[in-house]
Amino acid sequence: MAVATAIQRSSALEITPVELSFSHQRMGAPQLEVFSLPDTLCRWAWSRKLNPNYKKVKEESKAWLESFHAFPPKAQNAFNRCDFNLLASLAYPDASAEHLRTGCDLMNLFFVFDEYTDVCDAVEARKLADIVMDALRNPDLPRPQNESIVGEITRQFWLLARKTSVKSAQEVFIETFDTYTTSVVEQAEDRVTHHIRDVESYLKVRRDTIGAKPSFALLHLGSDLPEGFLLNPLVECITTLTIDLLIIGNDICSYNVEQARGDDAHNMVTIVMNSMSLNLDNALLWISNLHDILVDWFVETYDTIRAELPMLKESDAAVAYINGLGNWVRANDCWSFESERYFGQKGAGIQSTRIVELLPRVC
Repeated sequence: MAVATAIQRSSALEITPVELSFSHQRMGAPQLEVFSLPDTLCRWAWSRKLNPNYKKVKEESKAWLESFHAFPPKAQNAFNRCDFNLLASLAYPDASAEHLRTGCDLMNLFFVFDEYTDVCDAVEARKLADIVMDALRNPDLPRPQNESIVGEITRQFWLLARKTSVKSAQEVFIETFDTYTTSVVEQAEDRVTHHIRDVESYLKVRRDTIGAKPSFALLHLGSDLPEGFLLNPLVECITTLTIDLLIIGNDICSYNVEQARGDDAHNMVTIVMNSMSLNLDNALLWISNLHDILVDWFVETYDTIRAELPMLKESDAAVAYINGLGNWVRANDCWSFESERYFGQKGAGIQSTRIVELLPRVC
């Protein structure tokens, strides 16, 4: 089944229209517009797991990043509350302290690059992308004076990361990070031109802008995978399914803050509302239906891989990689509520009730 087929199947499911888009109201208080987040992982087999080195490595990576003064103090404080080190510690729960440090540094690098390119046009985003890739490919060379600090952050990240990573993982990482930076330039172009894609074309670019592929390279940082493993059609399929599940999980959680600041064009909720003429509640229902289809497809593919792929029986690294994909979906969901990135200090309550107050649009 192609992803396009899954999208068609979701569209074909009967959706009972929600006449009042924001139907949940607080009794005895001024009426607030709210919406319900679908409980997308209620059937997910992987449970929350945190790396025991989280606190120690978090402080190391946090101090490292702050040493660059990439943001003014107020912005750095807001950045810290997002706790991207927690995301890494949930995503790589069994990693050694050294490999977790690579994961934490990578998550911080991702979001520094994201923050910098979010205010760029495509030309400036391309310049930053070129700086990052040059630093990855030439980490032993000093960065030019007066260059964006993102270059030196990248250089130091990779100098440390490659010390504890096998060559095959390094090659996959650099190749997929190049694809990621190029996709961010494409996103910048969409932002400048106010281009809102349809679901299929959005997923095509979002699968790269989310940064999942280089993140998955860290799942085999210290071990070589069997030759051809990542190119096996079943592995390619389950990898793409994982990315699509991450996209949906990220986009439904980030939608509220993004729509409030008028930066929601690169979000599946807005994409579905726009392309299918649905209100917010019905768009979330459509997305939830699609997510359920993808979950079933993931489980079916996972079971097939476990039963039929010979190289999985011969390689602990391959088993860890496949299970790492499943864990990434749970990790991203937990971090979305446990950090302050999307819900401030209300994450735990929203994770329980699934009810979110719609923020007023500020621009």
